Amino acid sequence: MADHYTYRVHWSAEDNEYVGTVAELPSVSWLAQDRMEAFIGIQRVAEEIVADMEASGETPPVAIADRHYSGKFQVRVPEEVHRRLAIRAAEQGVSLNALAASRLAGA
Repeated sequence: MADHYTYRVHWSAEDNEYVGTVAELPSVSWLAQDRMEAFIGIQRVAEEIVADMEASGETPPVAIADRHYSGKFQVRVPEEVHRRLAIRAAEQGVSLNALAASRLAGA
């Protein structure tokens, strides 16, 4: 299960080391002097956590990559922001949904 998890490695100036993280276990990280060591380290820790959770009867988090998404979510914005976006969409000749999806995809 942990082999499908979402891993990231980035440099931490504060720690003066690379930090490995896993999105499905946000409180877990691994520090290492080498980027690959950070990657391997965080994977091992995640695998150990998942094994411990399973051994104790807990359900580990489902990997983001294995989840199914509807493609819909609701975003609340102030009325004025909604108005400005509607105007911009009309000026571009697209739906508000198409404008929002385009902007979110570029973020």
